Amino acid sequence: MTMATEKPFVAVVLYESTCDSPDYQTLYREDFVLVHARTEDEARELVRARAEGEAGSHTNERGEVITLSVKRVLDVAPALDADLTRGGDLYSRHFTDFDAYRAFEPLLSEKD
Repeated sequence: MTMATEKPFVAVVLYESTCDSPDYQTLYREDFVLVHARTEDEARELVRARAEGEAGSHTNERGEVITLSVKRVLDVAPALDADLTRGGDLYSRHFTDFDAYRAFEPLLSEKD
């Protein structure tokens, strides 16, 4: 259970997945992470430790070594709603170039 003085923070973490196979295409993963902390600095440290814990290498079913590394902690910010016990808004970001976003976001349908 979190202490009463802790607040929810949301972080955006960017990971990079590489492989020793020459035909492997580097893959990037963006995670939105929720932590509870007293300050933004404390939240950043919690996120950094958590992200580093995710990093590492493993051998897949083909015998290839897959390596996941932390590329960057992109953002750490207070959750938009402080009480998340019944739902709420976590994080928001803004952009100006919709075409660049469309090119980046694989889940965005061509049909609006």
